Amino acid sequence: MTMEKASGALSVRAASDREVVMTRVFKAPRRLVFDAWTQPQHLQCWFAPQGYILPVCEIDLRVGGRYRWVMRGPDGSEVTMTGE
Repeated sequence: MTMEKASGALSVRAASDREVVMTRVFKAPRRLVFDAWTQPQHLQCWFAPQGYILPVCEIDLRVGGRYRWVMRGPDGSEVTMTGE
């Protein structure tokens, strides 16, 4: 499966004071888009900004699961993102 360029622009809206909804439509099979967001080996290929790497990418999709991503910049600084 190959993913083509996005077919639509990114849509961003404030759903509430603490929630932002971002939507974009891709010309790709749903499974491929899902895998790109949920499988560490794929996420590590594209998620970090240019010049950064994603050396830590832990994802547990079970109910109550957690994720932990660590981006490392060219200067060695790190940014950690976690969620449940």
